[in-house]
Amino acid sequence: MGSRSCLAGMEVPITGSDSVKFVQLSLPSSTSASASSPTPPTGIRDVGSCSIIGNPPAYFTWKICRSQPNVLEIMEFCGHKEFPKTGLQIVFPEALFPFAVICKNEMAFSSVKPYLLHAMTVSGVAYLIKLENISNYVSSSHLQSDDFVDFNTHPHPHQGAATAVAGTAELMVVGRSDGSVGCFQLGILDQRAPGFVQELRDDSGLGRLWGVLSRGRSNAAVQDLVISEFHQKRLLFVLHSDGSLRVWDLSNRSRIFSHSLSVSPSAGSTFVRICVGNDHNNPDAITMAVLQKDESEVGTAVISLYSLYFSTGDRINLLLDPSTKSISLEESQGDLIDIKLASNKLWILRENGLVMKELFCQNRNEESAYCYSLQDAFVAEQLFQGSENSSDDLLWLSHTVLSSSKDQISPFVSSVFLHRLLLPGVYHRNVLRVTLRDFSKHFTDSEFDSLTVDGLKNEILSVIQHEVGADSPISVLQSWKTFCTCYYNNWCRTNVACGLLIDSTTQAVGVIRKNSVSMCRSLEDIELLVFGSSDEHGNTICSRFDSSDSDLEREVLLEILQCVNTLSQQLGKAAPAIFYESLLRSPSLSSEEVIPRLLKNLESGYSSSMALHVSELGTDVALDKEISYHKRLRKFSVDMFLSLHNLCSRATTWRSVLHVIESYLKFLVPRKYEHNLDSEGLFTVSIALTVQATSQVAKVMFESALDVHLLLSYLVNSSSQIGMSEDEVSKVKLELVPMIQEVITEWHIINFFSTTPSESPLLEDFSSQLSSLQLDGNVDRRSWNEKLGKSEFTLAFILLLGGHSGPSFGHLPDPNSLSKSVQEFASWIIWGRTEAEPSVFFSHSIGLSLMLLRHGQYDAVEYVLSLVDTYSRKEKICQSLQSDGGEWSTLLHLLGCCFIAQSQCGLHGTKKERKISEAVRCFFRAASVEGAAKALQSLPNEAGWLHLGFSQQVSPAAWKLHYYQWAMQIFEQRNMREAACQFALAALEQVDEALGSGVLDESATAVKGRLWANVFKFTLDLNYYYDAYCAIISNPDEESKSICLRRFIIVLYERGAVKILCDGQLPFIGLSEKVERELAWKAERSDVSAKPNPFKLLYAFAMQRHNWRRAASYIYLYSAQLRIHGAMRDPQRRSFILQERLNGLSAAINALQLVHPAYAWIDSPLEETYSNIYPSKRARITMEEQSLGNGTQSQRQRSYLDVEKLENEFILTSAEYLLSLANVSWTFAKIETAPTDVIDLLVESSLYDMAFTVILKFWKGLALKRELERVFAAMSLKCCPKKASSVGNGHRMQSLLLTSSQDEIVVHGSPNGPPAQESKGSSHWETLELYLEKYKKFHAKLPVVVADTLLAADSQIELPLWLVQMFEGVPAKSGGGMAGSESNPASLFRLYIDYGRYTEATNLLLEYIESFASLRPADIIRRKRPFAVWFPYSLIERLWCQLQQSIKLGHMVDQSEKLKKLLQGALMNHLHQLKVDSDDVMSSVS
Repeated sequence: MGSRSCLAGMEVPITGSDSVKFVQLSLPSSTSASASSPTPPTGIRDVGSCSIIGNPPAYFTWKICRSQPNVLEIMEFCGHKEFPKTGLQIVFPEALFPFAVICKNEMAFSSVKPYLLHAMTVSGVAYLIKLENISNYVSSSHLQSDDFVDFNTHPHPHQGAATAVAGTAELMVVGRSDGSVGCFQLGILDQRAPGFVQELRDDSGLGRLWGVLSRGRSNAAVQDLVISEFHQKRLLFVLHSDGSLRVWDLSNRSRIFSHSLSVSPSAGSTFVRICVGNDHNNPDAITMAVLQKDESEVGTAVISLYSLYFSTGDRINLLLDPSTKSISLEESQGDLIDIKLASNKLWILRENGLVMKELFCQNRNEESAYCYSLQDAFVAEQLFQGSENSSDDLLWLSHTVLSSSKDQISPFVSSVFLHRLLLPGVYHRNVLRVTLRDFSKHFTDSEFDSLTVDGLKNEILSVIQHEVGADSPISVLQSWKTFCTCYYNNWCRTNVACGLLIDSTTQAVGVIRKNSVSMCRSLEDIELLVFGSSDEHGNTICSRFDSSDSDLEREVLLEILQCVNTLSQQLGKAAPAIFYESLLRSPSLSSEEVIPRLLKNLESGYSSSMALHVSELGTDVALDKEISYHKRLRKFSVDMFLSLHNLCSRATTWRSVLHVIESYLKFLVPRKYEHNLDSEGLFTVSIALTVQATSQVAKVMFESALDVHLLLSYLVNSSSQIGMSEDEVSKVKLELVPMIQEVITEWHIINFFSTTPSESPLLEDFSSQLSSLQLDGNVDRRSWNEKLGKSEFTLAFILLLGGHSGPSFGHLPDPNSLSKSVQEFASWIIWGRTEAEPSVFFSHSIGLSLMLLRHGQYDAVEYVLSLVDTYSRKEKICQSLQSDGGEWSTLLHLLGCCFIAQSQCGLHGTKKERKISEAVRCFFRAASVEGAAKALQSLPNEAGWLHLGFSQQVSPAAWKLHYYQWAMQIFEQRNMREAACQFALAALEQVDEALGSGVLDESATAVKGRLWANVFKFTLDLNYYYDAYCAIISNPDEESKSICLRRFIIVLYERGAVKILCDGQLPFIGLSEKVERELAWKAERSDVSAKPNPFKLLYAFAMQRHNWRRAASYIYLYSAQLRIHGAMRDPQRRSFILQERLNGLSAAINALQLVHPAYAWIDSPLEETYSNIYPSKRARITMEEQSLGNGTQSQRQRSYLDVEKLENEFILTSAEYLLSLANVSWTFAKIETAPTDVIDLLVESSLYDMAFTVILKFWKGLALKRELERVFAAMSLKCCPKKASSVGNGHRMQSLLLTSSQDEIVVHGSPNGPPAQESKGSSHWETLELYLEKYKKFHAKLPVVVADTLLAADSQIELPLWLVQMFEGVPAKSGGGMAGSESNPASLFRLYIDYGRYTEATNLLLEYIESFASLRPADIIRRKRPFAVWFPYSLIERLWCQLQQSIKLGHMVDQSEKLKKLLQGALMNHLHQLKVDSDDVMSSVS
């Protein structure tokens, strides 16, 4: 019998079925188990099946895995709901028989637990378990004792082991190795009731009770049991291992058919499986498929097809059709997993594919086998696992494409692998987690579930980077090959096919895998051509061509496809991946540059690329690869040349070939279908299947269109060799290439939507936070909204759920229905809802972008709209887009909104600036498009549009004015001030022209004032102070200008940038008075400690404008405020405040010194001007109002300050400042006179310079001398080791000048000494000497005061030499005696006598007398002049008397006697000398 095989469909995984988390329930050990049970068989593979219950149906899949033979996994899902997140695992006490049945619970009170589960262990213990809805089970759930019933089906040791099981809602049938069959009424009768257990035997229609041994002949072991219903009769089909088939009527437990299917029994041949189905063409026919294996020949298996004819009457009669069919199962397809019979179709699931056989064909001599590609092949192809050289091709082609940027090769290769690894259908949650664990990356469930797409990429890249030994493309490629191989092996191991899912109602077919569930779809027409199934569908394809000569065109088309296939195989699977990646990387890598570079590889091969990596590959390996590639290239060139010549010969001309290609390109264009979009789309299994299937179709269509593009480009490059004319080449370039580029773009966008993961919403995104509240309470929308950012939740789901309702199947879709839903979805993406045929697909991109914008998919919107914009500007349709209702403006507007949103998504630096600049560019372009006003006003609110408030036709200028203002507000709301400023300036340009339209209700001044105020605000926020100033002076609205100026000053003050006001950079033309008034208003209401202080700004501002008096007034007012409020508010900072006061006074003095002396004065501020505690809220009045209201009072209370008064205050403030540094508190009230106590305090603190400064400033004449005497007396006392009470000073000075034991000053009881002295001396004596020498010119008697004070304090003190020398106004050797100034030797002589220092007094007198007597001859004449010599004779007499008194009293008698004799001798000689001199004078006179 002839047989042909063709590819008819593909497996489509259900999104979410790989992420099910199971709730585990455990069953206790059964008490019904028998100790003598036979040894249970060992499971050899994973098994699974499906039970379908209800309408619309619920699908219950169950699996028993070889790794956990005692665990039954159950999942429940529906076609019109989302795939559940939880499943159920029931843990049995022992390994399970590969059987389970889930059915509806028909018992009473079954609403709480609506389902029943039949299962049996390998030891023969059967279970009936009542189940709730699977989604109701949680981690804390457990089975109650009344939720299950168990029964041992093998109570007697002589019975054979169970070999087959079947069941319905109330019945379980067990077939055994001894050929017997037992029926158990589980759930209906009590186990002890009669009839609970019945055995089906040939010798008794009613059977016998359990335990009675049968004496009939023994039957072969039961291999399979099937319960099926025909004509409301429930029949049991029993297949024995020897080929015996028996059919039983379960209503009366009678056998109605028996036949041996084995024609010639042979050793090792075993019948193992039977499938039963209905024949739709004949309702009285029962179709059967029986699987027979020959154990003697490995891998030999045959499926035989039979027909039983059913007839009813008094009894049921079955008649076997003698004609049979046999289907041989080839070993190359792998082991058989499952077979199912449904709707005259036999489905055979094997390891390497799914095959569907038509049971009844019109031509019985030929039957077709339709293959369905499993997901394993798709995953292998995407991860370059199918061919050894496919991944190497990726590297070498990347070298060719990225020849100008070699450093981008490794990231490019990694990007390709990442994209394919996370593709829907390839990405599997559990597989990736296991693979990462193999590379020492461990995650908890919560950690892995929280990973978004970006998180997964980062984890995978970290593994690759860790594995890379050297940072080279070959090392990176090798790491990816290792990782993907591990991933693929884990995928195959984790997703082993367990069984088939068949819905006989809809003919839906699916595959139950170990960790997922999938369905099957039919191939598209183009897929049938690409995958080599054109013989079956060639007529359908050619019927769509324009030409009537369909046979010739079919032949030409097939040869064209052969050429396409040859070229595609030469480039390998890497070429589409590289081209797709270039589309994603546009514009950094233009896809237009990729095609020529790929074709260049067909001319030169990989030699240049491999030469760069000889050191890594090794010379031998590189040489072998180069030779191999060179052979391939030569063979390709020859084959392609011959194929093209044969193609042209068959079509007769190249124009005919191009015509067929053009027809084929039209065939590639997505077809348009009508849509029913009334219902709201929800996230369902049907939608998940549609999205996944769409991605598969789009991939094939995209790659097919790319292959045609490559062929056309190859024809152009080889035109001279194959004989193409210039006209034909031009047709290719100008007509066919643009057409295929558009087709590629369309399928690329469909593929992009179907495979690109959605973006996860940002936490700070308000819209996403609002969405998370789920105010509408829609559970389905809440569930899919949580999926944003996950790899399996692509953009297509958002489109289906947001605008296109998508398919909503109650049942799971059959292959054709699923294919139809893909066509409708692709049609909706390209053509939209409109009935009219659009000029281009891109008109629908606006609606798609709006849906994506609603859910924060900004990157996707940017990519799609940028792609459309680029394509539109490249093509000649630009003009039509601009004039076609403003659609282009809408596109640009949405693109600008997208750029703004992206800039807010965590971007920084140049990336953010680039997004903002792109948004500005888009908005300006959108405003310039014709018809933009009408188009943009129709946008919904989520597009960021605020309606303009007018509906009539407006002028372009008025439209731009409003649009620019809207853009300005959008940027302002997002703190993008520079962009907002651009639109404010652009709006200003439109104001004058827009006024003529009559739309504006405001005056031009008001509009311009508002816009200039915005420009001012933006530039000020950007710290563009000069631009902000220009905006102020450009503002025509005076009120707005004043407000801006005030704001300008306040902001400059707050930012510490007020220097710009005073450095002359800003001219303030016509604004000087306003600026000064604003600063003054700010100063009046600012705290004295504010930095910078407004009064200082006023001072600098006035100085800059040479207004010296006003500058002095402002800075003095600052000093005055500091005096009152500074000390009051912050006593701890008193010294700093005093320093500030000094600076202010100094500045005021300096300013007044620049004024003519006649005008060098300022007004003294009134007390209430600065004594008030700064009011934060006070009515602002002008200077004129203030002067008019307070004129009389000001004249009465105001005084004037000149430089002298300011200097007085400066000196007193300086004294107060220095005292504060010494921790002495003092202040002054008036500046005309200085209090005496300040001098005392300054002296106490050793602040002598300041004390003398105050004295010289405020005292004159005798008062000055008295103050100097007081100060030096106090200073002298500090020099005495033992200070006595001062002589001649007041009580206050005496009380203040006390010393501690360390000879240091104590001020107000503080143990800490004052700061370092201001004088140069390092001791009190040096200080006293220094100041006495300096100030004795002001008062000549000061040395006398000092000596008197010292001797009064200590009469025995040794006067310093420098002090004694100050008394020698005339030196003793001059012979002039003891005369001189107030501080003469006679004064010192007197002090010695007054304080009992007779020795010093005598020595002093003797010195001068001896000096008088020992003059040189030249000086004698001067001595003889009248009154030339003077001695204090009265004091000498007093000294004589004191010495005599001392002798008389007996005090120091010897010393006194000695002094008296010296004094007497000196006086005698002196008097004698005087007599001689007198005689000489008389002689000279006479």
